[in-house]
Amino acid sequence: VLAELIEKFVSHLSESRTERYFSTGSYKAMESDVKKENLSSVQQLGVEMTVRYGKYLNLLKEDAENGLFFVLMNCEEFLKQQRRTVVSSLCCLQEHSAGYDWFASSIFLMMSGDREKTLMFLQQFSCLLVSAFLWLPRLHLSMHLPVTTVEYGIHPVYFCSAHHVEMLLKAELPLVCSAFHMSGFTPSQICLQWITQCFWNYMDWSEICHYIAICIFLGPDYQIYMCISVFRHLQQDILKHTEA
Repeated sequence: VLAELIEKFVSHLSESRTERYFSTGSYKAMESDVKKENLSSVQQLGVEMTVRYGKYLNLLKEDAENGLFFVLMNCEEFLKQQRRTVVSSLCCLQEHSAGYDWFASSIFLMMSGDREKTLMFLQQFSCLLVSAFLWLPRLHLSMHLPVTTVEYGIHPVYFCSAHHVEMLLKAELPLVCSAFHMSGFTPSQICLQWITQCFWNYMDWSEICHYIAICIFLGPDYQIYMCISVFRHLQQDILKHTEA
């Protein structure tokens, strides 16, 4: 039901001129070139983990692996059309891929392994502003960013969402903020990890679905509130570890 709801919501928004933040051009899904070998070893490992998790949740069937390859390869080709060519010594900018695509994998599971529905959703979703914050590969080397921002190799989620989490943490949870300060480890680092992985390995599947849906329905600032609420939930554990 949630998958159908976000699908209709995004489809409706993507047809509205005022909501279309990014131009996406036209893209037609490819079938013939999709092979396992086209993915990096990291992506292949991610596919195995995703399919294993999907089967554990009873969301995927036996042939799901090929469907996920299809989605990831087409996402890569689709996003490649909107990338800049940047000459840089930074490792993260020398690679065409932005690592494993956890958001696309999450949508694939939400759509119960339907590759056509997943790809259609992601293409429509990519024109909305919230896609910049939920779908991190969306802005990897993107022509939608200023050249200087791309050359720094720092994703907008880090200097927007994660930065605002730190600002709010000082006001809302000063003890947690102090604990991080004493550890020499910043809250923004762990937030970036959570957001990049769509909270996989941190929250239950139903909570991951709610996180994605809330940010789509209510706006990308709810990504910040979600991180703050997780820190609030973990406050006693964080303080206990700090004392120890």
